[in-house]
Amino acid sequence: MVRYDTRILNCLLDSYENSLLSRGENKVAIHIAFPFTKKTIPEYFNESSLDYEDIHSALNELEKQGFLSIVWKQGKVGHIIQKVLLNEKNIDKVYSYLRRKPKADCEKAQLELLESKEKCNKENPVTYAFITYLKNRIQGGKSVKEYIKFSDLDRTERILSALSFVECNRESCYIREFSIRHFGDSKVFESLFGVLGNIMRRFEPQFAEMDIYEILSEYRIYHTPDYVYLKGEGQIVYGEEDTVLLDLSLLAQGIGISGEDIKRIRIPRNDKIKKVITIENLTTFFRWTEEDSFIIYLGGYHNSVRRELLCMLYKEMPEASWLHFGDIDVGGFEIYRNLCERTGIPFKLYHMGIEELRTYEKYTKPLTKNDERRLKMLLGKEQINQSEQMEVLKYMEKHGIKLEQEAVRLSVK
Repeated sequence: MVRYDTRILNCLLDSYENSLLSRGENKVAIHIAFPFTKKTIPEYFNESSLDYEDIHSALNELEKQGFLSIVWKQGKVGHIIQKVLLNEKNIDKVYSYLRRKPKADCEKAQLELLESKEKCNKENPVTYAFITYLKNRIQGGKSVKEYIKFSDLDRTERILSALSFVECNRESCYIREFSIRHFGDSKVFESLFGVLGNIMRRFEPQFAEMDIYEILSEYRIYHTPDYVYLKGEGQIVYGEEDTVLLDLSLLAQGIGISGEDIKRIRIPRNDKIKKVITIENLTTFFRWTEEDSFIIYLGGYHNSVRRELLCMLYKEMPEASWLHFGDIDVGGFEIYRNLCERTGIPFKLYHMGIEELRTYEKYTKPLTKNDERRLKMLLGKEQINQSEQMEVLKYMEKHGIKLEQEAVRLSVK
């Protein structure tokens, strides 16, 4: 059975807490009302339902207790309710009746929690920035409902703890292992993914276009084993004596090696390797063959394991041509830029130019409104204006097109 008394009183309190009246900042008289419309309470207008009588009974009782006043349509008492008005003089009794904490008390508890978490998170940039944001918003009387609920202090604590645990993680593990380790339950961590992803993307610019699994992999937390796919020339060796485990040139489709095992192997300098190529998408990685090359599947945004591998290779073969091949769209160029910045390796664009846009024109797709917005932002960056990307991006903007990597079917010899 619907509790119309608690439902309507809670709506009135929500309006009260979001008003200037609750903070004593109103300069004119304010009345907190709950209007009766087909949108706010459709059951009341359903002629085939008896809820009409239940609502009248519940609200008459609340009016007797002094919690609210009923405004009847055209002044006809007992006929049709136009709206109900909260009695602010008895606001404390309303909170007590609902067993609900006043917003001011919840704000105080949230701020105390934030203060305690702030002290131990100064070395965790995302967590610290998020705490600072929440404190400033709450103290300024602004909404934070996008991230937390004032009435659920425990959830706020779980969110902050999860952020902190992620930023402090140094050991490769799986998501459910991480959840068990820190929350004693394999599913708690995943239940927070929505809000954690929003926080990470907002307070760490490098994560802006990543999904939660890509973000977590930056901290060595994986949904499934993190495999790095390799192919082409080169040998995989192991141990101090560089025992040869595998000659990659013998495998047409290459091999996948787990992130954990990547740390145990080495790919030594090889004079046959003239190019090191990172490829954004898996289909293209499997299809692509090129002589005198070492090819790595990047998987969109690279993570810490792939960066470590790339840096290890660069130390061995800095004189090779370092090339990146991805989608000819905003995301592809953002991945390329991120790759160069975070590895410090001077990658060049590969098959991501105007020639490909012209050659495979029939496979191009129109830019979306979001593409156009992101493209303008990218063109506005100083680093882009001074780079080889400029002409390609301008061409994309002028013709309103983009091209997926898989469409590039060039036969390389």
